Amino acid sequence: MGSSFGDRLKQERLARHLTQAELGGDLYSASYVSLLENAHREPTVDIIKQLAKQLQLAPSSIADWVEGATAEGSGCLRLSLYAQQCWDTRDYLGAATNAKAAAELAQPAKDQVTWWNMTFLAANSLLRHGDNAEATKVLELLLKHPLTLESDALSLRAQQVMAAAMLAQGSLQQSIEHGIQAVSIGSGDSAEEFSAYLMALQTLIGSLTEAGRLDEAWTHTTALAEAVTDSTPAQMAGEIHWVIGNVAFIRKDVRTGLEHHAKAGQLLSPATDLSRWAQFNKATAWVRLMAGVVEPATLQAIERSELAHSVVGATPAETLEVSLLRARWHYLNHELPLALELLEKIEGQKDQLAPHIAGDSALLLGNALEAADRNQEAFTAYSNAQERYTVSGALDRAAVAQDCLAALGSSGH
Repeated sequence: MGSSFGDRLKQERLARHLTQAELGGDLYSASYVSLLENAHREPTVDIIKQLAKQLQLAPSSIADWVEGATAEGSGCLRLSLYAQQCWDTRDYLGAATNAKAAAELAQPAKDQVTWWNMTFLAANSLLRHGDNAEATKVLELLLKHPLTLESDALSLRAQQVMAAAMLAQGSLQQSIEHGIQAVSIGSGDSAEEFSAYLMALQTLIGSLTEAGRLDEAWTHTTALAEAVTDSTPAQMAGEIHWVIGNVAFIRKDVRTGLEHHAKAGQLLSPATDLSRWAQFNKATAWVRLMAGVVEPATLQAIERSELAHSVVGATPAETLEVSLLRARWHYLNHELPLALELLEKIEGQKDQLAPHIAGDSALLLGNALEAADRNQEAFTAYSNAQERYTVSGALDRAAVAQDCLAALGSSGH
């Protein structure tokens, strides 16, 4: 690496009248900072981010101090930092692009750890961007890589995200299979592994719930509930209560659902993670509406979801899902023209939705059309719903659509 990085680091530290201990903060000791300044240790992405925070500089500017033995090494480091910065600012396409480029420079044969971390970041970024198919391809590479196969911690993380990708594209059975594999690995020994385990549990519960396997989903919520202690971070505890409440609502236990979602609402903060807060409000509005809970708190959740998604930048699928919330609200309040207007627009963009969500939209469209005495069109909508549910593996809801078809047929269709 040479002495350039260490010399610049020392120069900037002294210019700010900081000791080595003060520069290291809570993460790095004075002796470790000394090793960096004397070129006995090379900086990683995490180290550069922490030093940049302490020096109040952009991480990319500190990366420019690094003069590695090769241009590839410093280029990889800069791209890694850019990818992290894009992720932090919710520029998920930028994060995916830079992470892929960093991984290409690292290459498994040169730097397996950097390659794995950047490839994993690329997969997560693609998933957040809404490119589920591409995220799945990247995750397939990760799952086959020797580092993943040899490490429970890495396998847990990759399996959990693959389960989430499969859930996002409506492949419920595959999502369940990857979720089970992730959860079976266990919670590990570190805080990072425990967090990934909880995420895996949440994803598995979501997949089981969407597939109609509610008893299995509820069994797993017990493990989630037991994970909440007084020391659990508020954001994590809020997400756990969110998931438990979702399942309770769908099991028709409205009281328990309201109780857990109220706790989630108190713990989750838009200031901490506006994107997750938007998703929570979308989810709580969804399950409330599915349970027939039409009250001011439900409308407030819809409005919060609409506002937050407009701020963070929603994917096309998320935009349609939020519109579906509003359509269901109109339907339950007997505002059929407004509901039908939204549902017909959603139907025109159904390919943007996961099959089970497109099935929900078609089923609601059938309900609204039938209520408007447009039975021929309702029959087509119910048929579409049944087909989409069957494709996704949501067989309980496919049966609901079939019942609607049968009832419509017996009424003289």
